[in-house]
Amino acid sequence: MITAKVELARPPLMLARLPIYYGWVNLTVAALAMVGTLPGRTQGLGLITESLLKDLQIDRVLFAQINLWATLIGALFCFGIGRLIDRAGSRLVLTAVVLALGVVVLTMSGAHGVFSLAVLITLTRGFGQSALSVVSITMVGQWFVRRLSLAMGVYSIVMSIGFMIAFPVVGEVVSQSGWRAAWGGIGWALLLGLAPIGWLLARHTPETSGLALDGEKQVETQEESLTGATLWQALRTPAFWVFALSSAVYGLIASGIALFNESILAERGFNSGVYYRTLVITALTALAGNFLGGWLAEKWTMNRLMTLAMALLAGALLALPQVQSELHVVAWAVVMGLAGGFVIVIFFSFWSRAFGRAHLGKIQGAAQSLTVLASAVGPLLLAQCVAWTGSYAAMFYILSIVVAALGISAWFVRIPPQEK
Repeated sequence: MITAKVELARPPLMLARLPIYYGWVNLTVAALAMVGTLPGRTQGLGLITESLLKDLQIDRVLFAQINLWATLIGALFCFGIGRLIDRAGSRLVLTAVVLALGVVVLTMSGAHGVFSLAVLITLTRGFGQSALSVVSITMVGQWFVRRLSLAMGVYSIVMSIGFMIAFPVVGEVVSQSGWRAAWGGIGWALLLGLAPIGWLLARHTPETSGLALDGEKQVETQEESLTGATLWQALRTPAFWVFALSSAVYGLIASGIALFNESILAERGFNSGVYYRTLVITALTALAGNFLGGWLAEKWTMNRLMTLAMALLAGALLALPQVQSELHVVAWAVVMGLAGGFVIVIFFSFWSRAFGRAHLGKIQGAAQSLTVLASAVGPLLLAQCVAWTGSYAAMFYILSIVVAALGISAWFVRIPPQEK
């Protein structure tokens, strides 16, 4: 048990008069921070890939190799950032990481050489996909316990809406003005928008703002206990590995399918129009999965919810090589979206519930690093499968077995109880 000295400071501005809502303000800032990771994510880089390759005359294979190593190296940022959050607090770390990411993105918008591009993409992966993601999900876990699952469901919905707005806006700028203008705009938005918002509104824990958990009432004592496992204690539990690997394998599958989705569907005889429609269906059903997952997490144990998510994912993997009509594709996209929505809610809420808040940053950082590593490997596995067998099907069947095994493990694994 760790005893922390509480600063009886009220939340800033008029929010001091509305303590019951301040946790939700912090949650909104966290969701905006996750949207801010866009330039460091595969989907974000995918928006500018074609424009960038044409502008810099870079070979597609070389760019894929740069992306692979950038993702692997960037995963290392997950570890240090967790320690910084635990020591310096979310507000300071959030602001610093956003400023660093904004500078990197702005610099990248002026890049002209392959080496400088490789370094800058690596830094966007490190500060964006890795570091800022860890800060974002940790912020919510530090503010909510009793209503954590509901909070994560709301967080996921706000985040999803943010991404659904950002993707078409950035895509339109790329189409009209090129990737440099789009990346420059994102850089300035991070520096002049998200960073000030984070500094003004974000707070480390409810206790440091004079509130109790869930932001419901003021803390009246000078001492408050932060309980929970250390990183080493968490790593020694089967629950950490079952839930971390389940989330990581989902990330592996999602990243591989996202990169080669058009090719996967073309192998089954579908045109690009079907591919674009599946993107919309998956996004909408993932949003529904976020909401439903947050509600179910209040009613069910995490074990049952993860098992359900893995069952849906395994079924989708088995079905994908067999789809024969557009209706089949729609059904597959719905199941994939729901499974993804459930996994996202679980990943964002499990660590605090299972291991407490004392070392939450380091624990979530370790889990996030596994997810980032898996997302880097996913596209490579599918590409190698096609090179060896001429089809994606064998890898989908293999992965379905892995997912099913993880789902069974999630059902039986013991989650460490935490003091309330």
